[in-house]
Amino acid sequence: MKYNAFFDDAIAGLKSEQRYRVFANLERDARRFPYALWRPDGPGSEPREVSIWCSNDYLTMGGHERVIDAVVGAARKHGAGAGGTRNISGTHQPIVELEAELADLHGKESALAFTSGWVSNLAGISTIAQILPNCLIVSDALNHNSMIEGVRRSGCEKTLFRHNDTAHLEEVLREAGNDRAKLVVFESLYSMDGDIAPVAEIARLAKKYNALTYVDEVHAVGMYGPRGGGICEREGVMDQIDVIEGTLAKGFGTLGGYIAANANIIDAVRSFAPSFIFTTTLPPTVAAGACAAVRHLKTSSAERARHQRQAALTKHALAAAGLPVLDNQSHIVPLMVNDADLCKKASDMLLDRHSIYIQPINYPTVAKGTERLRITPTPRHTDEQIAELVEALVDVWKTLKLPFNTAEIVPLRRPALGIDHCTYVEMKRAAE
Repeated sequence: MKYNAFFDDAIAGLKSEQRYRVFANLERDARRFPYALWRPDGPGSEPREVSIWCSNDYLTMGGHERVIDAVVGAARKHGAGAGGTRNISGTHQPIVELEAELADLHGKESALAFTSGWVSNLAGISTIAQILPNCLIVSDALNHNSMIEGVRRSGCEKTLFRHNDTAHLEEVLREAGNDRAKLVVFESLYSMDGDIAPVAEIARLAKKYNALTYVDEVHAVGMYGPRGGGICEREGVMDQIDVIEGTLAKGFGTLGGYIAANANIIDAVRSFAPSFIFTTTLPPTVAAGACAAVRHLKTSSAERARHQRQAALTKHALAAAGLPVLDNQSHIVPLMVNDADLCKKASDMLLDRHSIYIQPINYPTVAKGTERLRITPTPRHTDEQIAELVEALVDVWKTLKLPFNTAEIVPLRRPALGIDHCTYVEMKRAAE
């Protein structure tokens, strides 16, 4: 049997569907982000300076001095690695401190850190559901892959409710009955469309029908709420959610995932989840950096305020130029292309011609026919860089003959936006 042929055919199929992914070799500059060095021909090749517009380090905490100092200090004090799993000498002081900070952030009794947000969802959902007798998992239809895998791993019965449709959720919960164990799993902020879940109503319905709630706040922790606790904190319902899952790799700029809940839930996951028990602990360097980011964002709102301003300005400028921005109430800026081949070409052209990196988003991350460029402005993107982005995208759209939005364009109002005259003129030029 020619085994290699199967792998060759699998990759060829991805390429024919324009779904083959190419990694950009990017060397981020911690002090000058969003700038980075791009090496198009691999290691050792001549680099080009580019600006990154699709980073998940939403608040650029990965380059914050307090975070860097904490990482360096932990490396010198504790070394590079954790030394084992939590059971085998891997429970070090930095991770104990991090879990205490995360529990406090969400107003919960306890928290548990994992090596990634994907793993925390896999372990959290599957373990909790397996422990509950005859558990029915009630899952939002657009939940992330990690949540889907957690549901599958549990082996429990599942029912989907239509995305963010609380009327349909209530139908499902009512039919299941108050006496059956139920776990409602959903996200607070969906990262591809940028829409926000009705968290308060979901919590109310869960309580009404005697269900536990599990919310993924991955794209919201650090970003929303007075202390960065996420959408549930902003909406005042953290105490009504049973399990809050988050990441350390986005708003907090480091690496890892976690769940926060009552102490007995956390103890059960700690004791029964194989993906936790048999995985080496996050190293002290990562835990210390994450802890510094969490502590900083509990008291500082400057990063969140600046971030929201730049995201709103980017959306407005793109819309004013007639570019097809998908409207939402979050910091996510989806620019719709709706074709896999053209989406890849648009991304390549932005990088080659304008030194702007935005990766193409295609199936299976989004449904076929809804391909897009997912733009994530940060607090460090300037008004001038936003104007340059708009001008570059207009050039790409015209070159590839992509459709512009023909709806009435809201004119830019310089005083309302609070931008300088030069930036305003550049944006107006791009919109004309």
